[in-house]
Amino acid sequence: MNISQKFTIDYQYNIEFTRDLFDPSNPILKNALTSNDSTKSTKAVFVIDKGVIDCHPKLISKVTSYFENFSEIELVAIPLIVAGGEKTKNTTDEFNKTLSLINEAKIDRHSYLIAIGGGAVLDMAGFAASVGHRGIRHIRVPTTVLSQNDSGIGVKNGINYFGKKNFIGAFSPPVAVLNDITFLTTLDDRDWRSGVAEAIKVALIKDAQFFNWIEQNCSAINDRNLEVMQKLIYDCAKLHGHHIAYGNDPFEMGSSRPLDFGHWSAHKLEQLSEFDLRHGEAVAIGIALDVIYSKKIGLLDSDSCE
Repeated sequence: MNISQKFTIDYQYNIEFTRDLFDPSNPILKNALTSNDSTKSTKAVFVIDKGVIDCHPKLISKVTSYFENFSEIELVAIPLIVAGGEKTKNTTDEFNKTLSLINEAKIDRHSYLIAIGGGAVLDMAGFAASVGHRGIRHIRVPTTVLSQNDSGIGVKNGINYFGKKNFIGAFSPPVAVLNDITFLTTLDDRDWRSGVAEAIKVALIKDAQFFNWIEQNCSAINDRNLEVMQKLIYDCAKLHGHHIAYGNDPFEMGSSRPLDFGHWSAHKLEQLSEFDLRHGEAVAIGIALDVIYSKKIGLLDSDSCE
């Protein structure tokens, strides 16, 4: 006896590019929160990267004022501030705090958890959202180059465990990704540059013209030209998003994972350095290792390697 069970779920979410997300004249967040056509006021809570708060001390008051401006949305708890960087993923402390916020604020499957921060905070908060009530809606507000062009726009969430990167986690797409370029203006030079590695990665495997454009605009990128960086982030995010949507394996069940180019060693390097290496820096080293190894075993010619 056998019952063959099959169903298809349609996922769709917008990746928005904006400026001054929490200005009351900007409706993007409000629209994202009310897109479910509910007749009731939509409830939301925030998880915010401490590093973002340090650079933007007025952010919480801006968030509060934004919600006060719209009767359709309701901020139901004081935003939770969590440690930024990999330390937010290296223990279950911040993850448990986020689950407690969901519980205490009575956030249900019709409410929203909004995470503001770098990729690590988005990973942790997204994982908490994916397991709270078996999955509540979450919105990502990435604040670094790397999270705006790569990690923040995908479907993966997780934390580190047993000393291994992303050992526990879940594939859970966000409801929306809202990229606010103003957050990039306060990044230090190291984080500004390291996020470019993911753009180089996806350009090398997907778009030679994009790779050439990055090479031609290296000086402008290093000089922190915001317009050039915005184009880099947009083109990178578009390529990543296209692969997730049309690569026939959004939840990575197969063995072909081209977006992990440079990553097999990068994750180990991060762990060995006790996460002193930024993810983008480790990916840059990993790309070099993959390229040189490919040349050594005859899969890549010398000119391409160089």
